[in-house]
Amino acid sequence: MNVISNVLSALCCCASRKKNGQTLLILRHEGWLPAATTPLIQKVRKSVFVLTCVPRDFYHYSLVFFHAGGRRRYVCGTSESSDGNHGVTHIVETQIMIEQTAEFPTLTIIRHPLVQHKLTILRNRDTPTKIFKELVDEIAMLMAYEATIDLTVEPIEVATPLEAALGWHISGKKLTLVPILRAGLGMVEGILRLVPAARVGHIGLYRDHDTLQPIDYYFKIPGDVSERDFFVLDPMLATGGSAVAAVDSLKRAGATRIRFLCLVAAPQGVRRLAASHPDVPTYCASLDRELNPQGYILPGLGDAGDRLFGTR
Repeated sequence: MNVISNVLSALCCCASRKKNGQTLLILRHEGWLPAATTPLIQKVRKSVFVLTCVPRDFYHYSLVFFHAGGRRRYVCGTSESSDGNHGVTHIVETQIMIEQTAEFPTLTIIRHPLVQHKLTILRNRDTPTKIFKELVDEIAMLMAYEATIDLTVEPIEVATPLEAALGWHISGKKLTLVPILRAGLGMVEGILRLVPAARVGHIGLYRDHDTLQPIDYYFKIPGDVSERDFFVLDPMLATGGSAVAAVDSLKRAGATRIRFLCLVAAPQGVRRLAASHPDVPTYCASLDRELNPQGYILPGLGDAGDRLFGTR
């Protein structure tokens, strides 16, 4: 809160805009890092101020404050008083929904209360297969909302029943979901409900239980690879071997925009994926403590594939 108070007076003039004779001020403070800002922040090791447009209110401008750490949003604006004079500036703070740390610069942890509530039920060893499937589906959909936050949009005019209106739609090719077989299949339907036009590819990988190394057996994705955004899906990021192998395969096919979505991650897997592919953002609902000698995440949620398909 002190950060916003200190910079408010100096920066409000940069974010002001006239409308109906009144000055509107919009100041948003975002504690998450868009992928494009990560190299800059790592280089200067400071906060970054960005003057940007708010997509849902294209005629407004807002000053967005990005920094490393959890997202804690402050929305600052002005409102008119009862006598019609310029109103009092107000600041509203919301809880942390997104967490990023300097130790894992490519990792975004989604702390939304619904995600955390559902994840807790998912971890429970007594949760039956039917409920487990439903929870994986629901969490994937909620996580996709955050993972798609920086997709590019372009204006489009539509005709409402009353008049023409300017709106926005996602530009470029459609999204492509790439589940790692078999457990990644459990995340597909939830995201498709959010983005029903997304294409679906498949990567067949399994982990050798003795060597813990990935073995690939299937690869099929849509064409126009270089023009698509790919979401690689796997409930678990444990050793990172399968994740690295999947991204390797996509890049060999020409993919350039890739994100990795998982429910639970281990530090070892996050580090391995980041070391091999520092340009690939990773999203998870929880960064767990460690791996056990068998390569399972602790505390984790067990074998996601077995629990999804009732083969445990």
